[in-house]
Amino acid sequence: MAQAFRASAGAASRSGTESAPTPAADRAQPLRMSVLGATGSIGASTLDLAQRHPDRFDVVALTAQSNVEKLAELAILHRAKVAVIGEEARYGALKALLSGTGIRAAAGSAAIEAAAREPADCIMAAIVGAAGLRPTFAAAEQGGRVALANKECLVSAGEIFLRHIGASGAELLPVDSEHSAAFQAIGRTAARSIEKIILTASGGPFRTFDRERLARVTPDEALRHPNWSMGAKVSIDSATLMNKGLELIEAFHLFPVGAHQLEAIVHPQSVVHCLVMLEDGSVMAQMSQPDMRTPIALALSWPERIATPVSRLDLVALKSLSFEAPDHDRFPALKIATEALHRGGSAPAVLNAANEVAVTAFLERRIGFLDIATTVAACLEKAEARGLVNGVDTLDDVLAIDEEARRMARNLLPG
Repeated sequence: MAQAFRASAGAASRSGTESAPTPAADRAQPLRMSVLGATGSIGASTLDLAQRHPDRFDVVALTAQSNVEKLAELAILHRAKVAVIGEEARYGALKALLSGTGIRAAAGSAAIEAAAREPADCIMAAIVGAAGLRPTFAAAEQGGRVALANKECLVSAGEIFLRHIGASGAELLPVDSEHSAAFQAIGRTAARSIEKIILTASGGPFRTFDRERLARVTPDEALRHPNWSMGAKVSIDSATLMNKGLELIEAFHLFPVGAHQLEAIVHPQSVVHCLVMLEDGSVMAQMSQPDMRTPIALALSWPERIATPVSRLDLVALKSLSFEAPDHDRFPALKIATEALHRGGSAPAVLNAANEVAVTAFLERRIGFLDIATTVAACLEKAEARGLVNGVDTLDDVLAIDEEARRMARNLLPG
């Protein structure tokens, strides 16, 4: 069973008890906010909202991995206190760009972790991949709000991360649109009343393609998502439906349900983000335009709401909403991820690591689109045979499994 969801909205625990919402932030005191992964799509949307509400947010620290020009531009625009670039070789460039601004510059992975520990009320954890694990764990140590957009904390280290959250007293709010939707749909519902949580998937750009056509798709085609504007890694995961599998694993850790109570369905319009089925026959759903600024705004402002520039739904103009079952033959990644969820232990960590390697290889045109899922499945099989999916106890254990799984996945790739 997954651990209880820890958030200020009073989401139900497994025993059915509820926690009271945290009082709204004092309007006279802006929310001190840091953004880990400021130059990515989530970071950009977060800072767009901050710029629209300058009286509500005070930017403390911004980090990026390599885009030093954009990081410096954002740090100056938002008057950040600290700016950190992951690639140490770019420190000189960052320092020069920030010269005379009063903004502290730093570089390297240790400096990113230090930025996560800068005193702040809310930290947007938006670093993509396993690289975001240590900084997000560091962010939680403050005991404030962690707006979680890094999947790996829950996919690769779910139980460990939630124990860390519990020990620090931090407040965890999900940023993924589907988990934000589930959070809102569940509200103060007791855990015993939840029958099923259903996450929706757009189906990606290849929803109607047969396997022959899927075998010929290019990275450029896969990056053109029909509904969402996302980074390269998430766009490819959406195209393979692996993203939905990873989100099912996240949901298992976030909400008071078992793996058998989680499901994914395809919803091409991406308007309904999650459905929660209750024991009395009711189905609660959250709807909004496919724009990440809606769930980001909720994570930043809860239990209040803030205005966003997101266009409003016009259901009459939409005319209809459609749903269909996912095709596991054409999109096996979802089934592979679901099996890893049910296998438990460190299987999800192996899944995530192998998928990152395979997606990178696809983007580099070293393997085909269908080879992504094949590589992940083969890596999981090898890891199982070697006893690497039996569980982990610490973050260091997770990172060791991640490193070994990446090595195995790379060895599976063509020369």
